[in-house]
Amino acid sequence: MKNKNNQHQQDFVYQGKSYPCCTSLTMGLIGGKWKTVILYHLLQGPLRYSELRQQMPQVTERTLSLQLKALEKDQLIKRKVYHQKPPLKVSYSLTDLGKTLEPLILQLAQWGELVMQNQASKTQAQTEK
Repeated sequence: MKNKNNQHQQDFVYQGKSYPCCTSLTMGLIGGKWKTVILYHLLQGPLRYSELRQQMPQVTERTLSLQLKALEKDQLIKRKVYHQKPPLKVSYSLTDLGKTLEPLILQLAQWGELVMQNQASKTQAQTEK
């Protein structure tokens, strides 16, 4: 790939998939509606599938399952199966790579809070007019 100066630009390859830039790679791994939310909840420590469902009641079981599998495939979370008597117990936690996302995820959460505060201030100002 060439940049605007006609020089070759590096492709970013992760697990066999090529990305045009590092931002694209990042968004490929954590983008979408639920991946970052899952990672945010796992910052507090390991959670079972049912605990994640309780934290995110709006997500469907199928979507949660698919997103967990994608995050595991991308090595951002790990799935631990406890081989005890039924029912099967499974927990999810951040990998070392996943833990490196903590500052980014916390910044995203903080930015979301800022947006909500700004919206609330605008709404309050409009109702006071």
